[in-house]
Amino acid sequence: MNKFKQFSFNFLFKVSEQPVLFKDLLEANILFNEDIMVDCSKLNYKIKNLNCYCYYGVLCAFILLPLLLATHYFLTLLDFHVSIVSSIIVTSCIFIGFDLFKIYIRKIATKKLIKKAWNNHFPCFSYEKYSKTIENIYKQA
Repeated sequence: MNKFKQFSFNFLFKVSEQPVLFKDLLEANILFNEDIMVDCSKLNYKIKNLNCYCYYGVLCAFILLPLLLATHYFLTLLDFHVSIVSSIIVTSCIFIGFDLFKIYIRKIATKKLIKKAWNNHFPCFSYEKYSKTIENIYKQA
């Protein structure tokens, strides 16, 4: 499972080899703790959009094809208007789901890269224990 997560991360994101600046780490930590989206450039990564579309397409295929096979027979017996309305709903869910998918993977990447930069700048302090404390200190400064 860990290899799959690492493959997915490398497939969806391009991460720079440059270390995250201290100031950018502190700002990203504050934004992340307040549940605000962090700018990708602060943490030196970008999303590979084409790969993101491909990954989401395969994910949708694994979820929707079994549902299509299970419901196709019942929808052919009903009025075709039900099929049209259901296809509109499914299509809108796919497009809305892509935006939610992108937000979700961006949050995962942000947390992973903040923890990595945290270990670089604060090797003696664990992220889980001290992120809120350092956030308060930075806000006061």
